Amino acid sequence: AGRYGYATPLGETLRACDDLVRSGKVLYIGVSEWTAEQIRDAIRIADELGFDHLVSNQPQYSALWRVIEAEVEPTCRELGLSQVVWSPLAQGVLTGKYQPGQPPPAGSRATDEKSGASFIKRLMKDDVLTAVQSLRPIADELGVSMAQLALAWVLRNDNVATAIIGATRPEQVVDNVAAAEIELSGEVVARIDAALAGVATTDPALTVSPAERP
Repeated sequence: AGRYGYATPLGETLRACDDLVRSGKVLYIGVSEWTAEQIRDAIRIADELGFDHLVSNQPQYSALWRVIEAEVEPTCRELGLSQVVWSPLAQGVLTGKYQPGQPPPAGSRATDEKSGASFIKRLMKDDVLTAVQSLRPIADELGVSMAQLALAWVLRNDNVATAIIGATRPEQVVDNVAAAEIELSGEVVARIDAALAGVATTDPALTVSPAERP
């Protein structure tokens, strides 16, 4: 999966990907953080030129970052792509380990500049952290961890094929994997959505690939 390449005509990119599939070097073609329009253009060009189709999109997606829901996900459903999502725990914020008004725990992602401290800063706001803490009673009622609740919320979307987790310890992997067996009722999903309604990001315009890279 790759970000959109503005410097190369889309047809050339798709031809290169098709060549890789036909030569047996890759099995399937996916993209990452493409807009609905870019995905639609890619499918159209692939059809016109007889190239192999895209099969997946790899966007950021969580209960706090929902920008794919308005345009990208419906387009992917229509065209037959599924989502392989990253940051389903919102950089760990949805685990509930960050408390409003408190410094982040020592050794956490928010304290490690090499592990994304700058990326998580946009979420380290008291209104966001307070809203996340309001999910704890829901997790407790279900007998699951906060991380499991957040992952189950993502996986309940039938256009999500899988979620990429960023576990750093074996016990986190075990905890995260268990979320695949959790089914959330419509009432629980509605409670989660209501709790985060004021802090979740939904603007589809935030699905972007940088025009230039360092």
